[in-house]
Amino acid sequence: MPMTTFHQPIDAAKVPRFAGHSTFMRLPTVPTAEGLDIALIGIPWDGGTTNRAGARHGPREVRNQSSLMRAAHHASGIAPFSIANVADVGDLSVNPINLLDGLKLIETGMAQIVASGALPLSCGGDHLTTLPVLRALAKSGPVGLIHFDAHSDTNDSYFGDNPFTHGTPFRRAIEEGLLDPHRIVQIGIRGSVYDPGEHDWAKAQGIRIIYMEEFVRRGVGEVMAEARNIVGDAPTYVTFDVDSIDPSMAPGTGTPEIGGFTTREAQEMVRLLAGVNIIGADVVEVAPPFDLAGMTALVGATMMFELLCVMAEMVDRRR
Repeated sequence: MPMTTFHQPIDAAKVPRFAGHSTFMRLPTVPTAEGLDIALIGIPWDGGTTNRAGARHGPREVRNQSSLMRAAHHASGIAPFSIANVADVGDLSVNPINLLDGLKLIETGMAQIVASGALPLSCGGDHLTTLPVLRALAKSGPVGLIHFDAHSDTNDSYFGDNPFTHGTPFRRAIEEGLLDPHRIVQIGIRGSVYDPGEHDWAKAQGIRIIYMEEFVRRGVGEVMAEARNIVGDAPTYVTFDVDSIDPSMAPGTGTPEIGGFTTREAQEMVRLLAGVNIIGADVVEVAPPFDLAGMTALVGATMMFELLCVMAEMVDRRR
């Protein structure tokens, strides 16, 4: 598709940000992902939340705050809307009162986007939304994962024998053959745990867990070099839980943990994903009911833009 036909966001210098429809990055909304290089998607569902619900409202508020994104990245110079065809394809269908049906609806909707050939960049929703996305993406074999989070999300069950919560998606994904555990790196893990051996299962599978203390000691560059080495050149999914950010900068989330990344560190890490074979990405756990002045939604929107720039450059390089 010639560059002149790529979808373009509304220019905030011509139409004020508070006017018009609220869409991701002020891009047009389109009914399907056909013809897109990258599809921006909302997943307004938090059926896996174990404590503070509210991430179902995340996509709407992230869309609102994403009006602050402009056409080009100030540091890299990447102009994503000029090198890739990007649009907002709306929200996936969800079921807020039936967990299993909700998971199936998300998988079905995402499978249609994947079948179109577009790379998905979604906004949740709680972290359980990543599981059906991976089911849609990894039908031909397990993929790698770069996972920014305060929590490993590899627990087994909650409240008896309930296997599907936002604390279990990556255990389920490994069991289902969606992820290659030897190509998973989790960065920023911290906070109190249910049991001293809570992460033993994950480590036994081969997952590389980089706790926040190690991240602080080693720094952004060294940690991301290891992350890129772990996933290699094979297909990799990137998931960014907003609770990886310190709650002083992102309070609007379901399970806040102090001692997290600064927003600047998070931006640096995502920029260093350049060269990774990204097949999709998400930003999850933005919970507007607990936010202050939209600051967490702004973090979510900005991290989506950072991911978009990396993905658009990859698309352009391949083209």
